Amino acid sequence: MAQVCEICGKGPQFGNNISHAHNVTRRRWNVNLRPVKVKVGPTANKRVRVCTSCIKSGKITKA
Repeated sequence: MAQVCEICGKGPQFGNNISHAHNVTRRRWNVNLRPVKVKVGPTANKRVRVCTSCIKSGKITKA
């Protein structure tokens, strides 16, 4: 799936742009994803798309 963190499952949020004239249009806030090589086993590595909050909190170990 596009724009979804593979660790926590965080996806985009939806809302509205509101102009000064109060014109309302739909928009989305995407997750800050980064492709990271992650250790899967003792010898195996895998490239996954992970949000920066998972990287900062230490939920993954980089390869």
